[in-house]
Amino acid sequence: MFTIKKHSNNHISAPSPLGRVGVGILLFFTLLSYSQKKKEIYLFTSFREPATEGLYLAYSEDGYNWKGLEGSFLKPEIGGSETKIMRDPSITKGADGTYHLVWTTDWKGGNGFGYASSKDLIHWSEQQYIPVMKHEPEVVNVWAPEIFYDDVKKEYIIIWASTIPFRFAKGVEDEKNNHRMYFVTTKDFKTFSDTKLYYDPGFSVIDCVIVKKGKNDYVLVLKDNTRPMRNIKVAFGKSPLGPFGKSSEPLTAYLSEGPTVVKVGKKWLLYYDNYGSKNYKALSTSDFVKFEDVSSKISLPEGHKHGTITTISEEVLKELIEKK
Repeated sequence: MFTIKKHSNNHISAPSPLGRVGVGILLFFTLLSYSQKKKEIYLFTSFREPATEGLYLAYSEDGYNWKGLEGSFLKPEIGGSETKIMRDPSITKGADGTYHLVWTTDWKGGNGFGYASSKDLIHWSEQQYIPVMKHEPEVVNVWAPEIFYDDVKKEYIIIWASTIPFRFAKGVEDEKNNHRMYFVTTKDFKTFSDTKLYYDPGFSVIDCVIVKKGKNDYVLVLKDNTRPMRNIKVAFGKSPLGPFGKSSEPLTAYLSEGPTVVKVGKKWLLYYDNYGSKNYKALSTSDFVKFEDVSSKISLPEGHKHGTITTISEEVLKELIEKK
């Protein structure tokens, strides 16, 4: 219960028009201050050869110019080989704000990938090895797992490249280098769907990335890993699980790989490792049909390798910087 205090003349006092304006101004600046505090920073995951140091991070305010955060933020502890490695770290942020990371644990011989999660990118869960190809005793490798959050089905999709000798038409590649893309889905990273074939373009394919361009409008960025090509292409589909149509003509030069995509303003930036020339490059597009080379506008830390891009708050960035 509440009461309104009246003056002796029995009239209820009302705020003046100036008072209402003042309250409005105060509310405006409060909201402005709040929005500024919530500014998102781009974060790029990476690793360094020989991939034994683990997770490296770089950040950017504009999506073009990146500053490295020194040192490793997660040392690899799992994998089949004696020397634990972390290659191709792929990260995504779930609906609850948790960051989920997957990575390549073995160059050859493994049947799974690594997984860990974190709220702040400093304190991590126990690392897990997810043996997604354990049912395939002849599998040669599990390369570059890529994680994607499907906001329609509220689940995570993880795709990767594997070679199973004599499973597909040989084409121009050796039987132990004839990759196809596979996937699993999960809602909690405790139980996973059965492993299924994700994408078979009729040639050896690796380093795929799923991009949601719009409702029922998805792009698959991929590397044609056949020896004459070794470059990046795209394909289109209506669902993050496909099916995807025929791949495009090459977007990049020979000996390029590790694509990742981020939306900056109204444009999409497609970053990739131009490993033939030992540098990083980027393309800008609004439709994934026409592309502009914007490599002269980007800057990345020396040694930066294949990773993915997410966003963090200014508060998280401050903690990451202070950690070092």
